[in-house]
Amino acid sequence: MNLAQADWLILLSYFVLTVGIAYALRNSIQTGKDFFQAGRRLPEWLCALGFLGASLGAPEVLGMGAAGAQYGLPAGLLFAIGAIPAMVFAGLFLMPMYYGSKARTVPEFLGLRFDPKTRTLAASLFAAMTALTAGIALAAMARAIRALHLFDGTFRALGWPRESTFAVIVVVTAAMVLAYVLLSGLAGAIYNQAVQFLVLVAGLLPLVLMGLRSIGGWSGLQASLPAGALHDWTSTPHPGGMSMGVEGMGLGLVLSAAYWSADFRVLQAAMAAKNVDAARRVPLLAALPRIFLPLLLILPGAIAIGLPTPRTTTMTRIENGAILHNTTVVRPEAKAGDGLVPARVDPASSKLVLGVSGAPLLDYPMATPVMLAHFLPTGLLGLGLAALLACLMGGLAANLTAFSAVFTYDLYFFFIGKDSDGHPSVVVGRWAAVGGVLLSVGTAFAVARFGDILETLLLVFSVVGVPLFAAVLLGMFWKRATGHGAFAGLLSGSAGALLHHGLTLPAGAQPGLHGGWIAVLGRSPGGMAQSFWTAILALGVSVVVTVAVSFCTKARPEKELAGLVYSLTPKPKRAKLWYQRPGVLAVGVLLVAVALSLFFL
Repeated sequence: MNLAQADWLILLSYFVLTVGIAYALRNSIQTGKDFFQAGRRLPEWLCALGFLGASLGAPEVLGMGAAGAQYGLPAGLLFAIGAIPAMVFAGLFLMPMYYGSKARTVPEFLGLRFDPKTRTLAASLFAAMTALTAGIALAAMARAIRALHLFDGTFRALGWPRESTFAVIVVVTAAMVLAYVLLSGLAGAIYNQAVQFLVLVAGLLPLVLMGLRSIGGWSGLQASLPAGALHDWTSTPHPGGMSMGVEGMGLGLVLSAAYWSADFRVLQAAMAAKNVDAARRVPLLAALPRIFLPLLLILPGAIAIGLPTPRTTTMTRIENGAILHNTTVVRPEAKAGDGLVPARVDPASSKLVLGVSGAPLLDYPMATPVMLAHFLPTGLLGLGLAALLACLMGGLAANLTAFSAVFTYDLYFFFIGKDSDGHPSVVVGRWAAVGGVLLSVGTAFAVARFGDILETLLLVFSVVGVPLFAAVLLGMFWKRATGHGAFAGLLSGSAGALLHHGLTLPAGAQPGLHGGWIAVLGRSPGGMAQSFWTAILALGVSVVVTVAVSFCTKARPEKELAGLVYSLTPKPKRAKLWYQRPGVLAVGVLLVAVALSLFFL
């Protein structure tokens, strides 16, 4: 299948819209506050859509579809139980601290709460994480789109080699994102993330409806799933004494809490709201549509695994006395797959990847892209592809704007001893965005030949995001925490996570990118379980070391911690209208999340 003119028109329209929004906002960028914080004047509904869009990058969309194909409908619990309470916690308790402290970044908040060395370490780790994760996301989505072969006909007509699809997707999407970030900074990124969310719904909703109709509706979907799949995910015991359900929910709770509480890539949208009350409501408003996203993002994977596996077929007919044979040849990876989920192909050798049993391993992240190519007709196919590219661009924009702000305020101005919100900071921020794009593109090409690159994202976040979460949590809610303790906790948590990854290996994997690069002292039942234990270890080590070192060092006077520690900060005033009160919104969000979780069980 190739893209038709209608599909190209949709893609071109989306690209023009993204740059057009940034061009319209360009005159509003005058100071560093305009570029890095969108002037702190955006309405809360727009910040909520940007908050949500920043969390729906390429890895999240591909990963949710993969979870639906691998674990079935209960995979929705991983995202509902993990994400929603964390978003509620961020809205009720964290945003008043971030916003009220007037910190422009999370590392700057840690600098205000602790000391300069903690700020510098946090900023360095975070900057490295954003560049790495942005590159991995670029590689993951570009590989998925290349595997659909949708651009083969166009490239053949232009005389370009088919193998250049990966490079073209990486370079074009990175250039588009860089263009609108340079023009309009965080404001342009948030507006485009709002558009991204709408395009995502428009592109995937027809896919879910068509897939359900093809598989026989809801009852047909449940009947098509492998016998015991839903039960096995939640109760089957694995090495380590825990079930996959417990491990999955633990993974969601630990990593989600760190993601929504300390990841500046997402939090920057809430910190762009016009006041502290609006900033508190942003995560809560974003949680409402987030509750229902499993229906949109997990169902394609669950449907894909339940449909018949493609096979090479031959149709015979008689025409004008001649016997004609029409043979439809299926690619080897599709034939060796399960349902519409193809087998995994080694990017270096183009051969199927086999497990320890000799059977082909499934490429679960391809579930949603293959569903798009299989079900959507001309026109809608372009919209579905635009949805995938929108997720890639929205996530990349969140990485770039966060990288730019952290580099400018927490590294560049911090070391040269000058800090200004004027024109020089905008210039530095734009050059930082250019550098961030170059690092991301270089990372994408560097990891292109590796398999399972989505699992690498979990490792990177466990090494950086989880120790940052421990520092933020202890700093906000324990006034005895010291700068020496936070610095030691950050460093030891990251080192502990790397050490655990280097000494453990998922079952059936080879030492290297998946772990065991030091020695194999233990095996986990899968990459998800390994990521869970890595995150748990990073959190535990960070907390223990921070507490121990803090007790051995001198704490700051309480009068210096007002506005930085929750117990020493005046509580926000209650809104006059009951439906604007964060507590009311939080209760409503949690009740809906519980109801949907019971539905998935």
